[in-house]
Amino acid sequence: MTTAPRSPRTRRLRLTRLALVGLLLLPILEIVVIVAVGQWIGGWPTFLLIVATSLLGAWLIRREGGRAWRELQQAVRSGRMPAREIADGIVVLAGGTLLVLPGFITDVVGLLLVLPFTRPVARSLLAAVISRRLLAQTERFTGPRVTGQPTGEPTGAGWQETDPQGPQRSSSSDEVVEGEIIDED
Repeated sequence: MTTAPRSPRTRRLRLTRLALVGLLLLPILEIVVIVAVGQWIGGWPTFLLIVATSLLGAWLIRREGGRAWRELQQAVRSGRMPAREIADGIVVLAGGTLLVLPGFITDVVGLLLVLPFTRPVARSLLAAVISRRLLAQTERFTGPRVTGQPTGEPTGAGWQETDPQGPQRSSSSDEVVEGEIIDED
């Protein structure tokens, strides 16, 4: 028995539900962790630790955000596409926001996003998510990409298709063929 592939809308609805459940469970988990830490080290030290991580988050947003902004400006001045710098800015902003929120779970995730030596992992995950979304949206509006060589026989006006389905998209190839257009007029 085979199951039909899920439509993008079904997947999107499922992801939306998962995100909603996650947002509802996160505060509960944060309270449980705060209470556990409070029982372990005491109420006031727990409170001071939460305040300290919020201050650390604000400081890291300012420091790493300023660094990301300067790198973005430098990339624009040099005339290159600032994709890495924009991704760094997004990751630092998200991480700093999580650090400012009260709670230890968000602090750990935020710290992982903000630290310079763990940020490349978050940046590559962000790039993968954005790429997948862009490809899905592009195919939705333009149809599948056609790659490979034409099938058929050359004629005076071009290629006469002998394959009744026409050119097919390669599911495994993201190969880019560079070329040059020469106008002979």
